[in-house]
Amino acid sequence: MTNGKYRVLIVYTHPIQYAVPLCRLLADHPELDVLVAYCSLQGTENSIDTEMGVPVCWDVPLLEGYRWVHVPNRSPRPGVGFLFGLINPGLWTLIGRGKFDVVITFMGYFHFSFWILALATKWNHTPLIFGTDATTLVSRAGSRWKSWVKPIVVPRLFGISNVVMVGSEAGREFMRSLGLPQERIALAPSVVNNDWWLQKSSAVDREAVRAGWGIPESALVVLFCAKLQAWKRPGDLLKAFARANVPGTYLVMAGDGPLRTLLQEEAEALGIGDRVRWLGFVNQSGLPAVYSASDLFVLPSDYDPGPFVVCEAMLCGCAVILSDRITGRLELVKHGQTGFVFRCGDVEELAAILRDALSDPLRLQEMGATARERMESWSPREHVQGVLRAIETATALKRVASSTDGRES
Repeated sequence: MTNGKYRVLIVYTHPIQYAVPLCRLLADHPELDVLVAYCSLQGTENSIDTEMGVPVCWDVPLLEGYRWVHVPNRSPRPGVGFLFGLINPGLWTLIGRGKFDVVITFMGYFHFSFWILALATKWNHTPLIFGTDATTLVSRAGSRWKSWVKPIVVPRLFGISNVVMVGSEAGREFMRSLGLPQERIALAPSVVNNDWWLQKSSAVDREAVRAGWGIPESALVVLFCAKLQAWKRPGDLLKAFARANVPGTYLVMAGDGPLRTLLQEEAEALGIGDRVRWLGFVNQSGLPAVYSASDLFVLPSDYDPGPFVVCEAMLCGCAVILSDRITGRLELVKHGQTGFVFRCGDVEELAAILRDALSDPLRLQEMGATARERMESWSPREHVQGVLRAIETATALKRVASSTDGRES
């Protein structure tokens, strides 16, 4: 520690709108001296989102309020979505010269730069904290070879770090199932900037937003807010909404992606085209209005460990329906209290829940209020406390190891 503060390096693939407010809080913490390193500046300027196929540049400040450095990417084909898209040899020098008490990374092991970082921490005897939202060995793509390889490889990969920092209780249980000792697992809830969402949502003119959508103020609105990709299963919601067939209700689809045209055609074929609104990509500053003008948020994904949209919806007073595959959010969405949980892929069950929820507007409103209250204890405060515990644990383990092998800590 320097001047009573832990010197901390936090490494991200690129600036992430959800993480930046947390970086600011950590930078302001009296016990921490934080430097954030980015391997790419994707998101701070216009670029094409390869999954949505539309230009994306976040309209909230991403590089203000904390110390950061850009580590140049030497990849011949830059990108954050594949192995050799990030090659940042400068991480070796940064870690070697920085004399950090601990390095935290939220960069996945499928990036080449993760291995540069991991080797650098080992070479310099710097504790490494691996932040992850993983809750299962099941891969998103469902590849057969991954189902064989992951049980062998993944426990060893997490074992590289001194501490694994998870974002949910499901994540903690997952790490235990891999054989990681309890003392090397730290819970730092994956959260959003609660104060920002509460402030913005309180200022929303719900009636005006509804008018812009061509939806009556008295109607009940079901919301899907995510990329229109197969693994998010937006088609399940379209079918379930059509089968529920609750008069005077509307479905709003916020997001873009490769399935948009097919989904629009399906909505017409299901006879609900006039009750579905397609918003396309909505930037960060516009999302509080989308959630606040809706009544019920639905995410049917078959793979989605801890999506931030669930936190956003609950902070804006929406009850939530989740598939049971979204295990990292099941401690927030309690069936019959803050929302509902259904078996992933069971369209009939989802339709029955929609029919039940939309038939009782008062109950739905009460559940939305309960959802907002639940978020009072799932906030940046708990996240920062979790990060600090992870740092204390990692540095304590280093001291023990140093005393054992004779090195000075």
